[in-house]
Amino acid sequence: MILYFLRHADAEAGSGSDFDRNLTPKGLEQAAKVGRFCKAHGLVADKILTSPLVRARQTAGIVGKELGIDPLVQDWLACGMGIRTLLKQMQAQGKEGSTLLVGHEPDFSTVIGELIGAAEGYGVLVTKASLTAVDLPWMEVGSGQLQFSIPVRLM
Repeated sequence: MILYFLRHADAEAGSGSDFDRNLTPKGLEQAAKVGRFCKAHGLVADKILTSPLVRARQTAGIVGKELGIDPLVQDWLACGMGIRTLLKQMQAQGKEGSTLLVGHEPDFSTVIGELIGAAEGYGVLVTKASLTAVDLPWMEVGSGQLQFSIPVRLM
């Protein structure tokens, strides 16, 4: 299984509820850029799963529109997701195919580090609107292989 990790694009500063923060104009363009990049390079996942937070849903929606995939909201992708939850949920999805996950930091950098067996405190820097791919042949900590990690500025 290939897991694509897409951190949400640039969002409004923390005014009001963290759940309801929208993408900024910069974030809207970043999300569109990711979608175009994925389409141009054949990086089309079988499904898109997104955090319920507004900024993640907006990012997933823009990318999904470009790829012709309707994102599915998953509460477990909200802030605070850990490796055990991810592995359990991915196991339920099946081992075949690929999934694009849209979520948050520090969750993604921590989980990616654990998937690829990086030492604690080390791993992959997941900046806003960056796309990271991990090949996960087994649903086990340390079994993943990092395929790439691309910041939006290089897309």
